[in-house]
Amino acid sequence: MGFGVYRKYFKGDNIIWAVLVALSIASMLIIYSSTGALAFRVAGGNTAHYLIRQTLMHLLGFGIILVMVNIIPVKFYNRTANLGMLTAFFFIIMGLVFGRASGGTGRTLPLGFITFQPAELAKVALVIWVSRILANNQTSKESLKKAFGKTLLGAAAICAPIAVADFSTAGLLFTTVVIMMFVGRVPFKYMMLLAMAGVALVAILYFIAPHLPDGGRSGRIKTVRARIERYIHGDKRSEKGLTQADFAKIAIHRGGFGGVGTGNSTVSNFMSAAYNDFVYSIIIEEYGMFGGGVILLFYIMLLTRGGILLKKSNRTFPAFLATGITVLLFMQAMINMGVSVGILPVTGQPLPWISWGGTSQLFTAIAFGLLLSVSSQNNKERREEIEHKFHSTEDLPDEDVQLKEETV
Repeated sequence: MGFGVYRKYFKGDNIIWAVLVALSIASMLIIYSSTGALAFRVAGGNTAHYLIRQTLMHLLGFGIILVMVNIIPVKFYNRTANLGMLTAFFFIIMGLVFGRASGGTGRTLPLGFITFQPAELAKVALVIWVSRILANNQTSKESLKKAFGKTLLGAAAICAPIAVADFSTAGLLFTTVVIMMFVGRVPFKYMMLLAMAGVALVAILYFIAPHLPDGGRSGRIKTVRARIERYIHGDKRSEKGLTQADFAKIAIHRGGFGGVGTGNSTVSNFMSAAYNDFVYSIIIEEYGMFGGGVILLFYIMLLTRGGILLKKSNRTFPAFLATGITVLLFMQAMINMGVSVGILPVTGQPLPWISWGGTSQLFTAIAFGLLLSVSSQNNKERREEIEHKFHSTEDLPDEDVQLKEETV
């Protein structure tokens, strides 16, 4: 009995499955080599601790994906979209209240045995909800106008509280929604007005930040301004010692084209985010620009397959869902890579399916499950269409019998 026996359970786009497996292998290799120092500080020197944990998270993620593509129909997500939005909003508010009360930033909600990141739930929930709104309002210009208003209010309700603790995730999510509206045929003039309003808002926050009191809710606004300042004028902290961004550049320099080899990273020992926000720089250190280019290629392949899913979808909801999930994952990957190589301001976005994580890993699995579910549904509908087209209720004559009769 080979893999072919189980192949029927791995439904959906084969290339997306191949990308998932390839990214999993890359994750195992880089997490093992980049968590060595962390293992000695936290896990009593057990360097396999984080590798085992990451492996278990990937296996759990694959289990979630298999359940989604084999058991849960795509229409289920359409029907539960409103509930998902309410649940996401509830957890975001709880994270701000209890996360800050326990001394955190509000990004995580402490649940005793685990810490939960509400923004990861919000990413998936908002994309599903926006897909539903756009799908239900494609009949006329008036309905598209209504879709724009509803989508804007819903996105603001989710992104605004997220921005209090995590401005970059709020920006990523809102940009994804804007792209979904563009694909959903929302009038271009509305998109331009929204873009100008967004630029104006960022500019206002940037210029008023110095006049706001320290700490509290205004603290994140000051943090965003400080990151932009460091990106434009350089980080003054580098004069006192190397920052995470400096170490990332050193790692890339050491990697060159071919890299220093698997497990030979030394820069990761000095970085607190080597296995998460700056994991791409460690990939380049060990596997060079060639290895970094291969990882980039995987995400480009994912973007391409998402576009094909959009084109092949016969229904609006799956089409918009595939668009939103693909854009979200691809943009998050580009932000992580851009920060690692120094072309974007420093911000905390994990590299999807590669970075070490808990909540983010599980909801990334759900995102991939949604993509593969859409692909599986497209394949099923295509098969049914072909079977219906060539189905005949009349018995066809037996060619051999007919030929024999003619001979006689």
